[in-house]
Amino acid sequence: MISILQYDFMQRAFIVSALLSIVMPLIGIVIVNKNISVIGDALSHTSLVGVMFGVIIGINPVITSILICMIASILIEYLRSKFPGHSSISTTIVMSFSIGLASVLTDFVKGASNLESFLFGSIVAVAKDELLIVVLLCLIVFLFSTYFYRELQYISFDEEGARVSGINVKLVNFIFTILTAITIAVGSRTIGVMIISSMLIIPVACAIQLKKSYFKTIVISSILGFMFMISGLILSYYLNLKPGGTTIIIATLTLILIIIFKDKKRILN
Repeated sequence: MISILQYDFMQRAFIVSALLSIVMPLIGIVIVNKNISVIGDALSHTSLVGVMFGVIIGINPVITSILICMIASILIEYLRSKFPGHSSISTTIVMSFSIGLASVLTDFVKGASNLESFLFGSIVAVAKDELLIVVLLCLIVFLFSTYFYRELQYISFDEEGARVSGINVKLVNFIFTILTAITIAVGSRTIGVMIISSMLIIPVACAIQLKKSYFKTIVISSILGFMFMISGLILSYYLNLKPGGTTIIIATLTLILIIIFKDKKRILN
């Protein structure tokens, strides 16, 4: 373990893992409670479009990914207002358009290696300037999520009740969508576009099985998320595997084991 940390890229990888494991449950628990996991998929595909634009025009793909995801999140909220009572339509439209645009842009991308690192993650390849971006954006997500903690908690369980109580649901939903876009855009470079949405959901799904309070669920999700990402890093380092995929496999197997253990305990009782 100590030998791994002698490398600068592994030190940066551990820092990124710690930061993402803190902010992702803040977003993930709202997504799970509102049953809108499709927004993660929609924005992850949008992130891929941003990555491709960055590669094509020669700009840091992390920056273009963030910008495109934020534009997509604004579009999602706009379309949601046009389809009241059918909020999933807006995310489906954006996701479908993103998939179509990504497929067209692949013809303009020269070299698949750079694109592959975004598809499946390359947490060990995070450069120093990218680390600064990750730190800054994770701080923004954390501060806004904690500032709107009560509103997000209320809206995640009962949006109509939150509206009646005087909460500006439209504003909070807009801010939440922006925060989700930022989190996914940042995670696309490290965990991977194809699997970032899973890391928003699986740690929270594991914590929910323990039936704790809202706050404790977030804390447990953060701890589990950190354990998953560190375990994925260590295994991928020694076994020469992709960190993102390894992390998701560990997380999914853990969720399955928790469910099996919980069912076994219920049967015995």
